[in-house]
Amino acid sequence: MKAMRFVRTVAFFLTTLGFAQQPGARPSADWVKSVVIYEIYPRVFSPSGDFRGIEAQFPRLEKLGVTVLWLMPVHPPGQLKKKGPLGSPYSVRDYYAINPDYGTAADLKHLVAAAHAHGFKIIIDIVANHTSWDSVLMKHPEYYKHDAAGSIISPVLDWSDVAALNYANAELRKYMLDMLKYWLREFDLDGFRCDVAFMVPVDFWEEARRQLEQIKPSIIMIAEAHEPKLLVKAFDLDYAWPFHSTLNEVFEHGAPAAAIRAEWDQTHAHYPNGAMEMRFSDNHDEKRAIARFGERGALAASAVVFTMDGVPMLYNGMEAGDTTESGAPALFYKLPVFWEIAERRPEFPKFYSQFIALRRSHAALQQGTTVWIPNSDPDRIVTFYRRGGGEEFLAAINCSSRPFSGTVEAAGAFEDLTPQLGDGKAAAPALPALSLDAWGFRVLRRRTPESVQH
Repeated sequence: MKAMRFVRTVAFFLTTLGFAQQPGARPSADWVKSVVIYEIYPRVFSPSGDFRGIEAQFPRLEKLGVTVLWLMPVHPPGQLKKKGPLGSPYSVRDYYAINPDYGTAADLKHLVAAAHAHGFKIIIDIVANHTSWDSVLMKHPEYYKHDAAGSIISPVLDWSDVAALNYANAELRKYMLDMLKYWLREFDLDGFRCDVAFMVPVDFWEEARRQLEQIKPSIIMIAEAHEPKLLVKAFDLDYAWPFHSTLNEVFEHGAPAAAIRAEWDQTHAHYPNGAMEMRFSDNHDEKRAIARFGERGALAASAVVFTMDGVPMLYNGMEAGDTTESGAPALFYKLPVFWEIAERRPEFPKFYSQFIALRRSHAALQQGTTVWIPNSDPDRIVTFYRRGGGEEFLAAINCSSRPFSGTVEAAGAFEDLTPQLGDGKAAAPALPALSLDAWGFRVLRRRTPESVQH
């Protein structure tokens, strides 16, 4: 949730003070390391706003190349103290129920089976930190946090539509653990994305992971947090929130492109060895990337996301160039994705399908090592190698609206594998000379893999 970005950042820096000696991150299944995540807001993903509307797009999503489908909360939203006409999907009334606007339990099971038949993994959002004010759990007031006067409280002042759960209560913990196991067991899900995971005790998540893996050993758990300790035992991925904030500063506000490397260095210095983060330029909490960065800037920002380490995520219509808002207050309304806009922005589906195919075809672009390379204009240009699987790639992205003609500290024979948004294929540059259009990007592969350093 957007209101917590400052809290997340402060929590991260306070946490890192005590992380001089890093443990290793928990080992993840091999399939997790190569995923491309696609976030779906069921209310607005299709004109019908239901599970069948999502399922109808499976052939297109399969062609796009994404591999994990994340459904935002499928539970019925609360009505008491709700925001907007429909309420927030993150204000959950009943953890065991399904929003009737989306369909039935049978419909969801059909959706999951169809997703698996198309080769997708599928996860749902779990909001474990708070409930709606008309939640079925309100019959257990001891499950909630209270103020000095004995009244149930919201977790954050401006989250007036939700009430904070109290994980000091052992019965609540058991209820939530049983609930997570129910969804995994009954619906054959492949994991969970956990909302504001940093606001729930770490030991709860670690116990949840242990019990969930007894049901299904190979799952994916994503924490909406930027907190190293969550990746030691409980989660496979967390949110690269500082990276996202840095993209905003660079692409929207003109900060030096070198800030991207500085953020990467800082996070890698304090995170568990082998930790993975989910990288994104767009999600349901933010103003759309295309609105923040412009059309070409949005693609350049995505070029950074798809060439860096970690796991990339697309949100709900990005691949069409959709500008429909879904962050608050739009989150509380039904504002369907305008899929037809792709006719005016044909470069968007081309960009994403080609970049996803490129990433999925080369281990170096998935979890290969990252080596930053100096260039002649670090205020505007980022350049780095990705190395792995016997291959070496060079990524160069112009984070500005001005063309670049300069040099990069690289040499040798490369072939150009840059996704082509227009007609024709560009020739590989004669490094160290390098030219980039405004918001331009290049992805080059070294022709002599035997010389790749490991």
